[in-house]
Amino acid sequence: MPIRIPRGWELPESAATPEHLVLGRRKALGLGGLIAAGAALPWQGAAAQEAAPMAAMRNPAYRPERALTPEKDATGYNNYYEFGSSKNVTAAAARLPQRPWTLKLEGMVDKPQELGLDDLLKRVSLEERVLRHRCVEAWAMTVPWTGFPMAELLKLAGPQSGAKFVEFHTVADRAVMPGLRQSWYPWPYVEGCTLAEAANELCFMAAGLYGKPVPAQNGGPIRVLFPWKYGFKSGKAITTIRFTDKRPVSFWEQLQPTEYGFWANVNPEVPHPRWSQAHERLLGSNERVPTKLFNGYGEFVAGLYAGLEKERLYL
Repeated sequence: MPIRIPRGWELPESAATPEHLVLGRRKALGLGGLIAAGAALPWQGAAAQEAAPMAAMRNPAYRPERALTPEKDATGYNNYYEFGSSKNVTAAAARLPQRPWTLKLEGMVDKPQELGLDDLLKRVSLEERVLRHRCVEAWAMTVPWTGFPMAELLKLAGPQSGAKFVEFHTVADRAVMPGLRQSWYPWPYVEGCTLAEAANELCFMAAGLYGKPVPAQNGGPIRVLFPWKYGFKSGKAITTIRFTDKRPVSFWEQLQPTEYGFWANVNPEVPHPRWSQAHERLLGSNERVPTKLFNGYGEFVAGLYAGLEKERLYL
């Protein structure tokens, strides 16, 4: 008789949401499948996003083990230096057009291509994930994202055997981003990871937040998420994903490599040079809680770093 050992995230059937509640929720949202009902609308800014639902079935594999952050706090407290150094960039970010939007897959791939975002969302399997987000500044939030695993983009691109790293290039629109006038920053904002990290099940491309399209100030219309890393690794408003054999030097790493490294995995025992990382402040409640190694996602990602102990894996 075969013996099956469940993974730590698996839930018993009794804990699943009843089917009639799930289907009722989908009907209430007007979903005809998992694609947002307003995906084909010609959105231009944040105001148009508010009217269009963007929801999907929740994946129970990623249990946050803490309360959801109130939407007003998660969407009203943001780091987005392209729009300024203030935490309140909502009004400024609303000027960034959200449609039309294209995503380029290029570099060391068999299938370089340029995808319209709405077409892309029809080709992937959307799901909702409630994930913890940990900023290097020691604040945190827990929010429901709608999107798809980065691994689905890898299948569309077909990375070549020599590709080892992935670069994420974000939008740089001088017409609406006043921060780009600050020439001491190495614009555009570029982030990167290993191909193995991009293929990990936890790496996520998010196009929705709280059942609606991701607001511009939170990185809309599409951003990448690395929940086990500090938040600056999760690039916003992605325009190009490039596959390469050279390790990228990311935006903040170019500015201050002693404070912001390539790996930037969350570790409470490795302080930032100017502050501790042992605790984090939860947006909304302002409660201070202990920080977890890999932001609590070690069971999914710790194996990625076996044999890399000599690397500066944290910060």
